[in-house]
Amino acid sequence: MADDLGDEWWENKAAGAASSPGASDGEGGGDTEMAQQDTAPGRALSRKIKPPKECFLIQPKETNEDTAKTRKRKKKKITDILAKSEPKPGTPEDLQQLMKDYYSSSRSVIELEELTLPDSCFLKANDLTHSLSSYLKEVCPKWVKLRKNHSEKKSVLMLIICGSAIRALELIRSMTAFKGDSKVMKLFAKHIKVQEQVKLLEKRVVHLGVGTPGRIKELIKQGGLHLNPLKFLIFDWNWRDQKLRRMMDIPEIRKEVFELLEMGILSLCKTESLKLGLF
Repeated sequence: MADDLGDEWWENKAAGAASSPGASDGEGGGDTEMAQQDTAPGRALSRKIKPPKECFLIQPKETNEDTAKTRKRKKKKITDILAKSEPKPGTPEDLQQLMKDYYSSSRSVIELEELTLPDSCFLKANDLTHSLSSYLKEVCPKWVKLRKNHSEKKSVLMLIICGSAIRALELIRSMTAFKGDSKVMKLFAKHIKVQEQVKLLEKRVVHLGVGTPGRIKELIKQGGLHLNPLKFLIFDWNWRDQKLRRMMDIPEIRKEVFELLEMGILSLCKTESLKLGLF
């Protein structure tokens, strides 16, 4: 009986020993599961927690096309304003004011007063109803007599000043009814050398000169054109180009006009031997 009990005890022992690996596996599995449970939340947190991304508001870049459109709009606005504005005829006061504005930064008050021209030196201004011929006939009714008595070379009786060579040609064509037998000379730089003009003025008597202030200035400097016989100086004042600019609206031409006036023309105006007209 004792032997049976002993045998049974050893069988149970052996069975326990045999089952111990499974138990150890179970315990090991439990440890693994616990380890996985411990590590899994950490991985999940590491996946979910990310550094916050900064958010920037990106404004659209201004393209060249947009800039060009803005510029075009501005140009159109200026042109529209000029186109809609009613044309006003130039007056002697306009010329006097332009002179003051031009010289105000470089002349004293006394010098500015000396530049002021008497009203008596101005001809009647064009009221925008005249052609060039009709205007000249009105302001120079004794032109035929003056022309016949003029025999001095290197001089003219009348100068008409405009902004370009093309405009000068237009004016010469439009004054046919007034000029009659008068000798007219083109006084601009385009396709004509200054020395050629000097020679022509030396050879023959010229009554009318039509041209740009820059070339007329150069002829005076070189002694090819004398101002003392000059009786009339007419500005192509009211005409506008394709950009709706008048001659005196262009800085380069305005500068040359005032430089020309200072080359003896202002002094002639003050003595009333020279008359100024705004066509």
